[in-house]
Amino acid sequence: MQGTPRPPATPAQALSAMDHLIAAHLIGQQELARRLGLNVTDLTCFAFVLEAGDDLLTAGDLAARAHVTTGAVTGILNRLERAGYVARRPDPTDRRRVRVAAVPDAVTRVEAVYGGHYERLTALFSDYSAEELAVITDWFTRATALAHEYLEKLNRNDPDEEC
Repeated sequence: MQGTPRPPATPAQALSAMDHLIAAHLIGQQELARRLGLNVTDLTCFAFVLEAGDDLLTAGDLAARAHVTTGAVTGILNRLERAGYVARRPDPTDRRRVRVAAVPDAVTRVEAVYGGHYERLTALFSDYSAEELAVITDWFTRATALAHEYLEKLNRNDPDEEC
């Protein structure tokens, strides 16, 4: 499959386009979270639970992925459980820990809200060749790693460390 010819772009134009995408998605996430009766952090944590699938996360796993403390994750899990999004399950190998499972009805509710958007994004990706998708995926993966690195620097709150 051939990709569609693309106009040339500079790094500054790409950065601006990324900023616009992030802004649109932040606003969209806030609206989607509101519609689902959640806040953005709780919705993000629920997305991590969904992504894990049958490999259920522990509270510590979730804290690490969300870059929050384990104490904060306890509050997040309490809210998600009260809202019917997750259930805590005993860890089969360590009875001191619990694992977090998505509630099937909640998965259905979230998929109903996100489904149309993901269908449109999938259609958009179909406009790109396999080679272009490899570049896009590589860029998203590397940019995400940079974002996590930056967040870790910010969380260290070290005035001597340049962010």
